[in-house]
Amino acid sequence: MLNLAAPTDPAWLPRALAHLDEVLVDHAHCEKKAASTAMSLVFKYPAEPGLPGALSALAREELLHFETVLGALARRGIPFRHQVPSPYAAALMKAVRPREPDRLVDTLLCMALIEARSCERMRLLASALADDELGALYRGLLASEARHHQTYVDLASAAGDAGAVRDRLHALAAHEAAVLAAAPPVARLHA
Repeated sequence: MLNLAAPTDPAWLPRALAHLDEVLVDHAHCEKKAASTAMSLVFKYPAEPGLPGALSALAREELLHFETVLGALARRGIPFRHQVPSPYAAALMKAVRPREPDRLVDTLLCMALIEARSCERMRLLASALADDELGALYRGLLASEARHHQTYVDLASAAGDAGAVRDRLHALAAHEAAVLAAAPPVARLHA
């Protein structure tokens, strides 16, 4: 369902749990960036059928998630601060083809894969956290992350030939797995 080419390396979860404060700060930044990216696509592709409405709704939900994670940080006394992002998203986006409509399709598919990886890792966190409140937070986000993944796949399929989009999704999923395999071992949601 999530179209990932490879599961998360088992070493990620113990690293994330050992540096949960950093993962939570990163998670807040990821939600903020997801909202920003969705709105950026609305501005860039206002005439794309179905895209503005779908991504506007998605952006609102991402902002709610951002606020939820900010609340979790505040309850734990963890300040929301600047954080050097992992190279994951930038490395993933290097595979985006430059010409339209390929650029739009690839961007949407890359966003779908980011949402899929978020969903997978949130599921891992939810099952391993001793903190009931954080476990509930991550369990509560799973359906949204999976739905966001599907929204991006559906928008990409509407913007291009469905068969070609499916093939491209598999190619980008393989690229995403390679990006993760080469990522430095830092405590981030996507690293």
